[in-house]
Amino acid sequence: MNIIARYIHSQLTISTALISFVLVGILWLFVSVKALESILNKGMTIQLFATLTLLQVPNLLPQILPFAAFIAVLYIYSRLNSDREIAVLRSAGISPLELSKPAIVLGLWVTAIVYSLTIFGAPFTYKKFRNLQWDIRYSVANIIIKEGTFNSFSKGITVYVRERGDEKELKGLLVHDARNPLKPITYHADSGTLVENVNSAKVVLLKGSSILIDKKNPQVNRTIFFDKHVLSLSEIADKPVLRYREPRERSIYELFDLKVSDIGNPKDFGKFKVEMHSRLSQPLATLAFCLIALVSLLSGDFSREGQLKRIIFATICFICLTAFNLTFINLCAKLPSLIPVLYLNNSLSILICSIILVTGHSTKLFPFLKQRKGHN
Repeated sequence: MNIIARYIHSQLTISTALISFVLVGILWLFVSVKALESILNKGMTIQLFATLTLLQVPNLLPQILPFAAFIAVLYIYSRLNSDREIAVLRSAGISPLELSKPAIVLGLWVTAIVYSLTIFGAPFTYKKFRNLQWDIRYSVANIIIKEGTFNSFSKGITVYVRERGDEKELKGLLVHDARNPLKPITYHADSGTLVENVNSAKVVLLKGSSILIDKKNPQVNRTIFFDKHVLSLSEIADKPVLRYREPRERSIYELFDLKVSDIGNPKDFGKFKVEMHSRLSQPLATLAFCLIALVSLLSGDFSREGQLKRIIFATICFICLTAFNLTFINLCAKLPSLIPVLYLNNSLSILICSIILVTGHSTKLFPFLKQRKGHN
């Protein structure tokens, strides 16, 4: 039985890994397409683009792995059934519970991985993603980068750059500064250098001119030529002092000790509490999904006939349990008294499926799964 268990377990592991890899690749492609706009329009480097998209993978895995494990168990045991391998093993006296052990081990391993991701990995990487996204959004170096286009920013500044040299060099600069609407200034320079530090940002304009227009006193309008001029852009991004941190960025320990005074909007307190309980309860769905697939395919009368009906039944149970989990996560944010239901949904599913696997009475609970003899 050890050889058989290892064989089934290896098949389950390989299938789960392949399905997860394909699904992560598809979702990563969608994320990449959305982020591709930043490369084309804002000049984001390939390295920065790869960092941003890869940081989102740990947030995708907790949703993908349970689904991948469910599909793998359903596919492998269905294939073993079609190839008559399960029938031979059962004829040899091996019980459904023994046949279920490789899938249960897989479910426990994947559940442990999902727990590690939801409690540690995903919050850490998502926080890094949001911090990097925040820095990019309010970084002058990443704002003034679109060549050949008039770029309008806050505080009445419009910048045109004909060409970028290296990372900081700008060529063919035209800057219209209307932060003082009564005295707008237009700068033109052959070249310039972008200088940014923690507290300020500026452009050093080289060999150019400035045109000042005084709307109150048109007679004082003037043009000044310069070899070097420093233009401050510290307010161009209008960066807020503090960044609101989402529930997904907070660690489990921070969420556990969270107080209403620790968040900006007291009305969002329920979302933070639900986030903590969701991280602790939802990984259990992985084991529940594996057991649902096992109950559908192994318990009760076993033969080749009626397999499609069992697969459909398992799929419906999977969809219903997923829908219940998502529905109660949203409801608990408004009604915290429903939080125990988050644990009850998955725990009750695990308990019921375990009892059915041990007793083998699925056809008594679900008569429509009973095989019809004489049909192929």
